[in-house]
Amino acid sequence: MRGVDEELSVLTVCGVGMGSSLILKMTAEAALKELGVKARVEHSDLASMRGLKPDVILAQPLHASEVRGAAPIVIEVTNFLDKDGLKVALREQLEEAGWIPTRP
Repeated sequence: MRGVDEELSVLTVCGVGMGSSLILKMTAEAALKELGVKARVEHSDLASMRGLKPDVILAQPLHASEVRGAAPIVIEVTNFLDKDGLKVALREQLEEAGWIPTRP
């Protein structure tokens, strides 16, 4: 993973790469903005993501086993519209990875 001052690469993934990954992309962008994290968020289907090297992958639990290992951080997301829940999961993982400072 790159340094905290660099742009984070985030990939939202679903089986087909259209509707649900696009919705999750928009939710992730909002959550990351509220966290103050500079990020480029893209969406993809499972097959197309193979050649990409993101820092974080957000995916449904159904696809977690297929994306595990494709990024340093993989977060399973069940509710693609729950910005606050995603923000909590992102904060926890990004703090642990040293991407953002740990809160006191």
